[in-house]
Amino acid sequence: MEFSWPLLLLSLLVLPALVAGYLWVLRRRRRRAVPYSSVALIRSAAPRGAARRRHLPFALLLGALAVLGLAAARPQVKVAVPVAGTAVVLALDVSGSMCATDVDPNRLSAAQTAVRQFVRTQDPDVRIGLVVFSGFAQLAVPPTTERQDLIKAIDGLTTGRGTAIGAAILKSVDAIAAIDPNVQPADESQANGTDDGTGGITPQPSAPATPAPGGSGGSNGGGAAAGGVAYAPEIVVLLTDGANTGGITPQDAAKQAATRGVRVYPIGFGTTNPTTMVCTAEQLGGMTMEGQGPRPPGFSGFGGRRNFLVADEATLRQVATTTGGTYFAASGADQLQGVLADLPRHVEVQRRDIEITAALAGLAALLLLGATWAAVRWSTFPS
Repeated sequence: MEFSWPLLLLSLLVLPALVAGYLWVLRRRRRRAVPYSSVALIRSAAPRGAARRRHLPFALLLGALAVLGLAAARPQVKVAVPVAGTAVVLALDVSGSMCATDVDPNRLSAAQTAVRQFVRTQDPDVRIGLVVFSGFAQLAVPPTTERQDLIKAIDGLTTGRGTAIGAAILKSVDAIAAIDPNVQPADESQANGTDDGTGGITPQPSAPATPAPGGSGGSNGGGAAAGGVAYAPEIVVLLTDGANTGGITPQDAAKQAATRGVRVYPIGFGTTNPTTMVCTAEQLGGMTMEGQGPRPPGFSGFGGRRNFLVADEATLRQVATTTGGTYFAASGADQLQGVLADLPRHVEVQRRDIEITAALAGLAALLLLGATWAAVRWSTFPS
């Protein structure tokens, strides 16, 4: 147990003085007692246990004062907070590459099915939020327990151009900050990319990514994040099939998340050989997609700088390592569903400081009521 105002614990020093005063009053009463010739007669007439009961009101009053002294110091206790009692923010990539059919029927449809299943199988008390991103990121559904709102938003996903992974991380952090006062909002001054005039997002330079040891991302422990900040119980699940194409880099966004104690669990989705791009009219927002045939190896759409249609595993691993999450790879629909179903096992129970001042004040009130009742029931200080 820790205390916000430990100096107020000095108020407990008054308790020994009260006990000493009470004992002094008892001794004084004994000296003033009237002598009787037959003590046995007095004992037989007195109710059984009366000698002990007469001290109960004072004991209850003393206990109430002790509890109030502890409450005044604002005590905090560490309690275990499971993921099922907090929130999960799903950040979903809806870039055009999600139309790739290397995952049947296409990546976006498979992701929608897996995410719907994830939402439906979570504990009813879990708040789930939805962030969608392509060339920019937006909060589609704030963290909520209303599953139908989430399902409706998932069913209505449409694709866009670009992949702003870093912006999605910051937007997810903001969604968590809105429900957790211990998490500060992100600095989004560089969150979104800029239009290059061709409908895409101009790629921004990013720091070189270093693969995490063992290729599985960071730890999922329940310790502290960057700078000794305690991990927030809320987490971000980031699903993407490509590489960042603009705005703040995922590495820089991950640093902001880490300093706020927010863990990111990236999922790299899709194979390394994306082929035909086919989205439904609904996924294209009512438009049609014609003439989209197989893509040659290494196709990027950005001058061949890199294949933006394949998940950037090195960067995603670095995001996981930086924030304390874990990276997962899912090349198919079944693997994705398995990753999402198994995710809670990878997120350890966190410990948070909870102030119990109000609970102690309530206990003190009960003790005071008990002392009053006992004093009326068994008078301690007869006239």
